[in-house]
Amino acid sequence: MSQNVIDVVILVVLLAISTPLLGSYMAKVFQNKKAPGDRVFLPVERLIYRVTGVNPESEQRWTIYAISVLAFSFVSVVVLYGMQRLQAHLPLNPDHLSTVSAPLSFNTAASFLTNTNWQNYAGEDTMSQFTQMAGLAVQNFVSAAVGIAVAVALIRGLTRRRSNTLGNFWADLTRIVIRVLIPIAAIAAIILIAQGAEQNLHATHMITT
Repeated sequence: MSQNVIDVVILVVLLAISTPLLGSYMAKVFQNKKAPGDRVFLPVERLIYRVTGVNPESEQRWTIYAISVLAFSFVSVVVLYGMQRLQAHLPLNPDHLSTVSAPLSFNTAASFLTNTNWQNYAGEDTMSQFTQMAGLAVQNFVSAAVGIAVAVALIRGLTRRRSNTLGNFWADLTRIVIRVLIPIAAIAAIILIAQGAEQNLHATHMITT
């Protein structure tokens, strides 16, 4: 049996094991039921709601939900674009990388906003640590969270026959990031560290292996 076949079998087995567990957990999260980790996640969520002025109990009609998605996406692409255009003047740029050109900045911002992550550049030679961490990595989280939120809203729309609301986009976004994506990323980070992956805030070092 080839290594490729073994890899596929392992992936299928892992999906078969994790899908029911993760699916059940996410169903509880989006139905606002008691879920594992409430003691840790609820205080964080409440703090975010308090700071942002979001009422998680106030649900939105589909039009308001859609406007919230579009508004958040618009602000996200503008911020990421601006971050790249001002990169040379922002902190955490030990390699003194220059400002990213306007076409490439827009291409990258739109790409990460849509979660396609098309990188038409060499990362270490183009994007500073600040741009990668505060811009690209953040979009890896929130753009995926927006996609999940839209899917959840669609499911609610199909199942709620007597309701005019689809939930609250801002609450959904917060729950997805805090309760789903960050825990998965934390587990993945531990695995990467255990495998010897490294990352720091220093200037680029050329290493010959």
